[in-house]
Amino acid sequence: MIKKTITKYIFLLSILALPFNLFSQYLTEDIFKFSRAMGYIANFYVDTVNSPQLVETAIINVLKELDPHSVYIPEKEVKEMNQPLEGNFEGIGIQFNLLKDTIFVISPISGGPSEKVGLRAGDRIIKINDEIVAGKNISTTGVRDRLLGDKGTKVNVTIKRKGVAEPLVFTITRDKIPIYSVDAAYLIDKNIAYIKINRFALTTVDEFVEKMKTLKGNGATSLILDLRDNGGGFLDKAIELADHFLDDKKLIVYTEGMRAPKNENFATNNGIFQEGNIIILIDEGSASASEIVAGAVQDWDRGIIIGRRSFGKGLVQKPFYLPDGSMIRLTIARYHTPTGRVIQKPYTEGNDKYDLELLKRYNQGELLNKDSISFPDSLKYNTLKNNRVVYGGGGIMPDIFVPIDTTSVTPYYSKILRQGVLNSFVLEYVDKNRKSLRSTYPDFNKFNSKFEVNELILSELVAYGTDNKIEATADEIEKSKADLALVIKALIARDLWEMSEYFQIINVRDKGFNKAIEVAKNWDKYHSEVLINP
Repeated sequence: MIKKTITKYIFLLSILALPFNLFSQYLTEDIFKFSRAMGYIANFYVDTVNSPQLVETAIINVLKELDPHSVYIPEKEVKEMNQPLEGNFEGIGIQFNLLKDTIFVISPISGGPSEKVGLRAGDRIIKINDEIVAGKNISTTGVRDRLLGDKGTKVNVTIKRKGVAEPLVFTITRDKIPIYSVDAAYLIDKNIAYIKINRFALTTVDEFVEKMKTLKGNGATSLILDLRDNGGGFLDKAIELADHFLDDKKLIVYTEGMRAPKNENFATNNGIFQEGNIIILIDEGSASASEIVAGAVQDWDRGIIIGRRSFGKGLVQKPFYLPDGSMIRLTIARYHTPTGRVIQKPYTEGNDKYDLELLKRYNQGELLNKDSISFPDSLKYNTLKNNRVVYGGGGIMPDIFVPIDTTSVTPYYSKILRQGVLNSFVLEYVDKNRKSLRSTYPDFNKFNSKFEVNELILSELVAYGTDNKIEATADEIEKSKADLALVIKALIARDLWEMSEYFQIINVRDKGFNKAIEVAKNWDKYHSEVLINP
């Protein structure tokens, strides 16, 4: 009973350490009562009390009672959590993978410290400083802990390189390494551009503008913006991105909370793509900042949204740092799309059911059939230009539904991807054939048009899977063959070039992507049917 009481109230005690005038209105009898109880526990409890652990447990459990997105982050995790959104980290600048207890360099990051000293794709790291790391069952976290470090510090890396008898030692000076949030940007044909954004980080809009300028300069008049599986990020970066699509003084989003006054955000006349046709791809993994962009474009009838209902996160979190360097991300407001929609899906039944909501969508058939979801009239809104009906209360509903593609999915296909066996197979394949691949296909265009994943490669994959205890039936291989070949080719391209080349290959069989191309090529038809006369 004592522990239950502690868990319920101890977080409230922590506010007493903060400035009195900030919280004076909340200093009630209950808090002083709890403080007295803690004094009794500290002085008279039969065993030693681990106060720091009790405080952390209490904070975690109190926040759980509020909403699913208010969370506590321990001090040691705060810096690591911020890195992907800040757009850079400090280290040696390599993409690596672990295979059979060996650290393989996939590629040095362009312009980074590893590239500058001469590390190459295919190098194997065997020592970091004086520590042997090959064959030691090191984890990804273990590699990162050894290679990351403050800018200006040095680390000695010993590598084994194919064709070189003796190990090579490189002294690498750590530096800031960029983390890009634009995964891919390319022209599909002479006037349709494709850009995929994986998160909304500090550098996202700058990356987008740079890519968009190039694509427009090469003739792009239509844009397919892929926000699928984009879980969000910085609210202000979503606003900045939406500003590039909307006319001056159009409302993008507003936020409001009980203790957070209404704050409206409007577009300017500085957008880089205010005139061209825009199509946005979303799915159940598109959340928060992604939903702000899609919602603004949809509410103003500015473009066409394609895919499946988005995640449904419409709560705004603000970080509050605690004295030991830990942090709570506390929900302070809800955001509303220009029509006034709240996108946040319900969470009143508790975090467990909230966490299983996407599984519930799948089990109810929503990912396969748009008619399996319905919203009450109370959640109905009308768009601001063409007066179309849209809905709030649970994500962004696309204008054109595209079901999830399960045609090639078999137990074998799922296992070989999920357990990382396919990725390991490709890693070994590229390692063995890198020189010949580079020689035969000196550029991506030649690789994309000429390279084929033949029956020999597929049979080698099946054998590799068997070695890793993943068996396949003939029917499974036949059903999944086309997609397996496509993924293998895309992964090879990613290892030889960049992520953008991966998507240029993998998108070929993507139903949402192909629907977006169809809409872009027949814009007048779909614009009339979807945005004007739905």
